[in-house]
Amino acid sequence: MDSSNPNSVLIFEDYNSPLIDLLSSLAEEEKVVLVGHSAGGVSLTHAIHMFGKKIDLAIYVGAKMLLSGFRTQQDIIDAVPDLSEFGKNIYDLEFGMGRDQPPTSTVIKMEFRQEIIYQISPLEDCSLASMLVKPGPVRAVQGAQFVEGEEVDEIKRMYIKTMHNRMLKPTQQDAMIKRWASSDVFVAESDHSPNFSAPFELFNLLHKACNLHARV
Repeated sequence: MDSSNPNSVLIFEDYNSPLIDLLSSLAEEEKVVLVGHSAGGVSLTHAIHMFGKKIDLAIYVGAKMLLSGFRTQQDIIDAVPDLSEFGKNIYDLEFGMGRDQPPTSTVIKMEFRQEIIYQISPLEDCSLASMLVKPGPVRAVQGAQFVEGEEVDEIKRMYIKTMHNRMLKPTQQDAMIKRWASSDVFVAESDHSPNFSAPFELFNLLHKACNLHARV
């Protein structure tokens, strides 16, 4: 678990440097399967642009899948959580650059986490996960913008929709899939956290995705 202060991570390239460093260290002929969940989808797309030749398969799990990052208002509509139905004061915000600047990190308040993130996950998993949740560097993630790589559409991508996801609603996932079509789309009956709410289904879908790719 990265111990960096999220308020000091202001640029997406800094946020994603652990993944990029890993990919850059791979041998020339070595390839990997990458899985990105939630905001991890932005990291996955960045990796595709930077090191597409080293990625054998990219799997987005209820993840933000934006070809060029956050460049347009439509990108924000499709990939930023709309939690207005739960009220206006559901985030703990931190302003590392001062109150006159946009927040540098954010996290959903403890009392809302079960209802929004883990609503069909086992209570014991929800309780433990809620204690481990850390603020995310929202300024860095939402500042991500990519220049399209030459071979970006040659990288095989698969998407696993999380059908009861309140952080990234199915309609948002559908919109991103429509804008940047993936090779295959699977469906998981999970909340935002399929590793808790549907772990066996998630494992089976990941296994299926890899097997389908291996046959191509």
